[in-house]
Amino acid sequence: MKKCVFAGTFDPFTVGHEDTVKKCLTLFDEVIVAVAENKQKHCLFSAEERREMAAAVFEKEPRVRVLRWDGVIVDLLKREGTPFYVRGLRNTADYEYETADFYASRDIDPSLVALYIPAEQRHLHISSTLVKNCIAFCKPVDGYVPAAVREYLFKRGMLHV
Repeated sequence: MKKCVFAGTFDPFTVGHEDTVKKCLTLFDEVIVAVAENKQKHCLFSAEERREMAAAVFEKEPRVRVLRWDGVIVDLLKREGTPFYVRGLRNTADYEYETADFYASRDIDPSLVALYIPAEQRHLHISSTLVKNCIAFCKPVDGYVPAAVREYLFKRGMLHV
């Protein structure tokens, strides 16, 4: 069985993230969405909330497994028995960051295979930061987050529109 890991902070999970997972499902039998802890980022949502949102998006897709991960990704890849690490790219800044991270991770585990999946043009401007700004200023998030995430945010009183 071929599987991959797609990791990120997903604070919150966006339509761009959803699209990347769907593309992975055309290539792999299983996609592991790892909600990662990033000590350099201040998240609006707890790791468990972020996991719940991502899991809600794929609750009817048995080939997607969502979990929390607080460690280096190469350790998760090893635990899951796959070398395939998927990264979504929106722009050259993403590419530069991901490539530097790839080489650092490759130093730890030479078997790592990074797969870069470019964002669709209609998603290039969408980021978790954009969504958090919409929430902070009481603006709609429609078109930026999957329906399950919008519902999650609405039920918690974070959306008023």
